[in-house]
Amino acid sequence: MKKLFKYFPVLAAALLMAACQNNDEADFTSKAFIDGKTFTSETIIKDASTMVKSLKLSTSRPAEKELNATFAPAPQLLETYNKAYYGHAVLLPDTCYKVLVGEVKINQGSVKSNEARFEFSKLGDLDRSTTYVLPVTVDCKDIEVLQAAKNYYFVFRAGALINVVADMSKNYLQVDWKTPDLVTDMHQITMEALIYPREFGKLISTIMGIEGNFLMRIGDAGFPDNQIQIATRSGNFPDYDSNKGLLTKRWQHVAMTYNADTREVKVYVNGMLQSHGTLRMGTVTIKGDSPDRMFLIGKSYDDARWFEGNMSEVRVWNVVRTQEEIAGHIYSVDPKTPGLVGYWKMDDSSSPNIVKDATGNGNDAKADKPLPWHNVSLPEK
Repeated sequence: MKKLFKYFPVLAAALLMAACQNNDEADFTSKAFIDGKTFTSETIIKDASTMVKSLKLSTSRPAEKELNATFAPAPQLLETYNKAYYGHAVLLPDTCYKVLVGEVKINQGSVKSNEARFEFSKLGDLDRSTTYVLPVTVDCKDIEVLQAAKNYYFVFRAGALINVVADMSKNYLQVDWKTPDLVTDMHQITMEALIYPREFGKLISTIMGIEGNFLMRIGDAGFPDNQIQIATRSGNFPDYDSNKGLLTKRWQHVAMTYNADTREVKVYVNGMLQSHGTLRMGTVTIKGDSPDRMFLIGKSYDDARWFEGNMSEVRVWNVVRTQEEIAGHIYSVDPKTPGLVGYWKMDDSSSPNIVKDATGNGNDAKADKPLPWHNVSLPEK
């Protein structure tokens, strides 16, 4: 019985549409209704992209005169939706939508109106554990609107942002910068990656950078083999701390920022500030200048310093990202965000040797040998 009631709105809509199209009934009066097979549309949120959705008003018979109607948000219908679908949805915040076209018209002799249009944006910032609904209703003074077909529900819920990741075991990627000016004499830099360490135990595991210049790695001689270290030509950061180690067999987001003007350096883990201090060095150049001093992902100095695990969402910026920006874009970021100079999503299993630069800057990364790929569903529930 519960399943029957769950799908009752859809069944009712189908029966209603059939009734509206039956002109043989003597007592049938033309009425208006929202045009559609169902009265809900579900969108899986993948990113922060802006989208536009539309609705139309229809009549069962050609309009005898011009009909004007208005589509508008109807927050009061949230409870109706939750009861009908046994849901626990919340209202979509009004900052995430706007009505582009609310007024519609069915011309005399026609059976369909022009489109009512709704723009949805900033969806990537929503709580991914919550289902959001924007109820919409239509009102028309010129013709009666069927009560069972005057409301519509735009539904939004989160889906997996990452489905494929690269296995970096005993492998690495090299970047030959096509935009060297963007990574030369950098006054600001941010490096970040989503990593899944299967094990540590080696002297050094590398995330990215250039050996002897500017390198984001894990471990060092006399240093915990699971703690992030920023190794530079002017010293390393942070100090030894056994309480700041990364975990194995768990996805973790790591990031670092450096400002050459203030010498301030920060390390973040899962969007939380882990270490904060200073580095006595000037600007940063990571374009690479010799075969053993190139910008690498997953290797530094020699082949023994690979990263044993999976990687995704590797990024380099020539700006200092704030903690809020880092924490809010762990699984995805707009490739056109200002300051993003290299973005390797590592989500395209069709290219085992080349990882494309999603920014469009052309800074593709080449694998030393074909990359193995693993299917995942991130963020994990």
